[in-house]
Amino acid sequence: MPEEKRVDDVEKLLSDEKALEDRKQGLIDDLLKQRDAAIAAFDEKLAKLGYRANSGKSKKSHHKKTTAPPSADASAKMAAKPKA
Repeated sequence: MPEEKRVDDVEKLLSDEKALEDRKQGLIDDLLKQRDAAIAAFDEKLAKLGYRANSGKSKKSHHKKTTAPPSADASAKMAAKPKA
């Protein structure tokens, strides 16, 4: 009889654990849905204000853009200069 009780206890524990995990997963899914709804509502408000995400403008940078690599003539001149 004690073995049967242990088996029943183990099965009860496993079923309780599964129920808790299912409830936890349901709550996570609910939170994700709420989050998506909140983001969608916020995006709608931004759109009403005229905000456009990724409008195609590049971000300004303090780095200089190099349009073309230095020409071969310039590097030849540098190599031909005598060092003092």
